[in-house]
Amino acid sequence: MAIVTEPDQTPDPAASAGRGVAPAARRDTRLDTWAGRYASRTHGMTASAVRSLFEVANRPEVVSLAGGMPNIADLPLDVIADNLASMVFKEGPRAMQYGSGQGEPVLREQITEVMRLEGIHAHRDDVTLTVGSQQGLDLVTRLFCDPGDVILAEAPSYVGALGTFRSYQTDVVHVGMDDDGLSPEALREALVALRSAGRTVKFLYTIPNFQNPAGVTQPLERRAELLRVAREFGLLVVEDNPYGLLTFSGEPIPAMRSLDADNVIYLGSFSKTFSPGVRVGWVLAPHAVREKLVLAQESATLCPPVFSQYVVSTYLATCDWRGQIASFRDMYRTRRDAMLAGLAEHMPAGTTWTHPEGGFFVWVTLPEGLDSQAMLPRAITSRVAYVPGPAFFADGFGARNMRVSYCYPPPERIREGTRRLGEVLQHELSLHETFGLDPRHDDPPRGGITRGPGANQS
Repeated sequence: MAIVTEPDQTPDPAASAGRGVAPAARRDTRLDTWAGRYASRTHGMTASAVRSLFEVANRPEVVSLAGGMPNIADLPLDVIADNLASMVFKEGPRAMQYGSGQGEPVLREQITEVMRLEGIHAHRDDVTLTVGSQQGLDLVTRLFCDPGDVILAEAPSYVGALGTFRSYQTDVVHVGMDDDGLSPEALREALVALRSAGRTVKFLYTIPNFQNPAGVTQPLERRAELLRVAREFGLLVVEDNPYGLLTFSGEPIPAMRSLDADNVIYLGSFSKTFSPGVRVGWVLAPHAVREKLVLAQESATLCPPVFSQYVVSTYLATCDWRGQIASFRDMYRTRRDAMLAGLAEHMPAGTTWTHPEGGFFVWVTLPEGLDSQAMLPRAITSRVAYVPGPAFFADGFGARNMRVSYCYPPPERIREGTRRLGEVLQHELSLHETFGLDPRHDDPPRGGITRGPGANQS
């Protein structure tokens, strides 16, 4: 690493006093040669709290309840391998070549079939393929947001989205949630206040299904109500929906995009229903927005990876992808049940949590006096990992919250992880009791999200 030294002409009185000589120049050390030349938007770039945990949480002795890695062990890898070998033999020259900025037409057509499961009827020409839905969110933010613009997001919200919004120098204003997800009343209040303050709100970012990190879901009636508020204020809605098909009971709830095709941009992904490694997502947008998305995609990547698109297209065409989603649902439901049972058995009194009906995550609220960020090193020492709540807020809240995930560990490891976590909480509570720490200055939980007490709680 290059080291740059820069002179500092500040005199040193102690060195030169009474000697009548010029002070020696001080030389400071800078490890980054280009530190003074980065764009101002880089100042908001920070490491993801989830990614920062990966190296530690992936150690075999640690029960990781932190990451949101899907469990793809149940995929028919032998069948997929044979089908991909045939695809390469037949379509290799096309699959291994450049493609269009919008993505391959055959996969875009197949995606319209996937979206019909959630009530969306769309034309393939309005679908733009992306390198995961994360890139789709980045492109949408780039198209709509200038520095200082406001983005509305749920409280709490997806850590990856907050990082994207921060990198474009936007201001995130959180909107509270209740038992049914994002609150229309809170959304209206935020819009009125921001309009009165002369602020420009570019869009609402929401995860309506099994929200990350809270695990709550907007019922159909709530979605319609939110869209009415959005239309009243001329507000664009960005619907992020990676988990919608992973419901544990009944059929998927119709997407917000199915209720309002003109004012909703829909983000989809194959990371949770097929494989995160192929990095294929998509954006369904109104026609005019789609044209700009394609231009933004071409400037970012020239074209999304064609080979990955052929991998997904071959899977959809040759495998029982609907049956595979049903298998995923059963597997994740079993792990969700293990998580809820473990929390009920091991969490101390005063701890509460959400009860998700799909997806990957449970949102835990700690007893008064505990700080999830400060407690994390003790948890890692006790060989259990989670994501502290402040990672999911743009305004510093969330100290009394944590996100735990049940998607990757097997049920017995989940139960063991909750046992270890319960011991950590009990130890922290005993320290507070011993030293008489005052909980009155705690960060209060945000919103009114449903939380269920454990069986051992009063």
